Order: sequence, then structure tokens, then C-alpha cells
Amino acid sequence: MAIGQDLLLEWKNSKIIGIIGLGDMGLLYARRFSQDGWKVVGCDREDQFESTKAKYKDEQFEILLNGHHVSRVSDYVIYSVEAENIKNIVKAYAPSTKVGAIVGGQTSCKGPEIEAFEEYLPKDVDIVSVHSLHGPKVNTTGQPLVIINHRASQESVNFVKSLVSCLKSKVVELTADEHDKITADTQAVTHAAFLSMGVAWHKMKYYPWKSTRWIGGLENAKINISLRIFSNKWHVYAGLAITNRSAHKQIMQYSQSATDLFKLIIEGKHDELRERLYKAKEFVFGHLGEDHELLLDDKLLEKFSLNREPPGPRQPNSHLSLLAIVDSWYQLGIVPYDHMICSTPLFRILLGVSEYLFCTPGLLESALSEGVTETAFRPDDLEFTISARNWSNLVSFGDFQLYRREFEATQEFFAPNFEEATKLGNDMIKTILSHKGADKQ
Repeated sequence: MAIGQDLLLEWKNSKIIGIIGLGDMGLLYARRFSQDGWKVVGCDREDQFESTKAKYKDEQFEILLNGHHVSRVSDYVIYSVEAENIKNIVKAYAPSTKVGAIVGGQTSCKGPEIEAFEEYLPKDVDIVSVHSLHGPKVNTTGQPLVIINHRASQESVNFVKSLVSCLKSKVVELTADEHDKITADTQAVTHAAFLSMGVAWHKMKYYPWKSTRWIGGLENAKINISLRIFSNKWHVYAGLAITNRSAHKQIMQYSQSATDLFKLIIEGKHDELRERLYKAKEFVFGHLGEDHELLLDDKLLEKFSLNREPPGPRQPNSHLSLLAIVDSWYQLGIVPYDHMICSTPLFRILLGVSEYLFCTPGLLESALSEGVTETAFRPDDLEFTISARNWSNLVSFGDFQLYRREFEATQEFFAPNFEEATKLGNDMIKTILSHKGADKQ
């Protein structure tokens, strides 16, 4: 697509961008679009209109009373709301949509979003949805941004592309179904793994970076990413897990893989454990050639510890959380490298640490041997397995408030460390994503 500068300038002078929902991602879009010269209006909860208006009085976008006011004047409306609430919010504001406008959403699960648009939007409205596959704290440059032309002219699609070009993201065009399948394959297990780690540490009432069982680069990655997830809002992860039908199977399998592998560990069935995981290794990583450069390495991550003075020498670690990830990919027939074009930073880190464990000579064998023979790590593995099963149950229940209570209880436990962890995590992600191995992917 090549949009002329004259047409782009004409659009910026004549079109209005509306954003319904000024959460973290809605706010990111409102700021970036308005800073790029677009006329942007937005709204959040109507009962907080005055406080929202005061909060953003120095911004370049305008705060309106509610979604009716936004929809009436906007040429492109983006619903940036929780997946749990998308249907009710679209139902409320869709009738006010400007004739001939374009409408899209920024939810992490497109199935319910598109269903709501189909049911409630006027027929003379085009539908072009978007989804930035990263969190609000990540630099948008080079990150995947999905555009979904569900019901629109090419001119409308070109308009949306020209709008989001200021994000400097890597645009990927998919259908809603393709989007939900890929995000489930890349994000569902990623979130389940790090959420389960966080809850396990919370239940054990200790900060892992203060334990000799969690020393080293791979452990730093696990800890920093887990805390990064819990420092965000619960609905970001609940929406993907509960509303995305494709995600359910992945989360259930991750729980089952963790359980199966833990049983083999405590039963001392080393040969059976080894056979199963080497099959998984061949399926997931077997296509990598001898000259393949690992996405990251342990030494790269060693400096990113929340504890500047390690409490002692490193103790054996079974790496059950990573073993279960690769096993679940194998059981589900997912080759994660197939989805790199739509991968989030967290997914690339998860794949990187898993790849390092499985593809570094001797490291997988050591983890399996130590997992079976050493008992010091068993309490951590037990709590992790219970947590993984608990998350799968929460998702199967489909209860957002139950999910929220579990998430926020762990969030509160780690809250005193979020400021330092966020800074450290940002530095770690920046280092990892600029690593030459990651660039190749």
C-alpha cells in the first residue's frame, strides 16, 4: 500500500478518530494518533467524565462524555474495552455510529468482538479491526499489529493502515478466526505458564529471587516476565483465556502436561520421562539446523536479577514449567516457529528460554536427571502443578470474577516489587529483542 502525502494530509485534516475506552492500550492509541497529527476524541466511563477530562487536560486528544458522543462524530471508531464487556458496550453505542464510518476493536479475542459488530452495527458501516500484539509498556516499533478486514472496502483498509503507520509496527493481515487461533497458540500457554509460576510463589509465601533454587539467567527471565504480567490489569489475560475458544484447549493441555510430567518425576520414571520429552524436543526443535543460533542464552540474562547479591550457589532445578510448555506444544501439534510473525515479546522470550533448555547440549539431560533424583525442588514443582491445574479450572468455569480474585491476590503479594521489576523487565526485554539471534527470527 502506498498512500500519497496529499491524501494522507487530507485525511488528517478531515477525519476524526474515536476511541471508546481509555485503558492502557486505548490511551496508547489516543496519544500516538493525536501526536501524529490526527484529530482524536475519546471517552471512558461516563460516571468519571469530569475526572477523566481533568486527568487528560494536557493531552492533544479531546475527552467526550460517552460512546454516543464519540460514535456520532468519528470516521473510525475503535472499541478498546475488556473482552468481557465488548458485547454490552457495542450494543449501547453502535446505534450512534456515523453513517459510512469504519468501526473496529482492540480486544485480544476477535470472535465475540466480530459477533457484536455483526449484530449491532448499522449495515452501512465498514468493519476493520486491529490488535497490537504487545502490552502498553512495549515500544510499538517492529511489533506485530494485526489488521482484520471483516467487512470493508479497500479504501477503508488503506485508511486504517495509514492511521496505524505512525506506530511503526509490523502489519499482518488475518481473518478473525486466524487471529484467534494464532493468539491462542502463542499467548495462551505463555500466560498460563507465567501465571502459574506467580501463583505458586505466592502460595509458598516467598520471593523466588531470594532463594538459591531460583538463581541464573533462565530463572531471571521466568521471574521478571511473571511479575510483568501480574503488574498489568487482570482483564488483559482473562479476556484471551476465557473468551477465545481456541485458548481453552491449550490451557487445559498445559495443565495436563505439567501434571503428567510431575507424576513421572515423583515416581522416579526417568526413562519414560526422557523418552516423552525427547519426542517433544524432536517435534518442536528438530527442524533447527546445526548452524541455528539460539534466540537467547543464560549468560545474557544473568544480570537481570532482582537480587543483586545472590543468596548462595545455584541449586538443581527441574525446569518443570518449561518442560510442560514444550510437551504441550508437542501434544497439541503446535510448532511455535510457525507463528513468529504474530509473536508477542513475551512469547519470543518464552520460546527463547525453552529453546535454550532443550537445545543446549547436556542441559535437558541434566534437568531431567536432577528432577528425578533431587528432592529439594519438589515443593516448588508441587505448588506449580497445583497452580497450573487451578488456572485451567478457572478458565473452564468461564468465571471472570473468580479469575480476577485469584489474579489480584497474587498481584497484591508482589506489588511492592513492581516498580523495580518493571524497570528491570523493560531492560531485559530490550536486550533480548535486540539480541542478534532474536533479530533473525
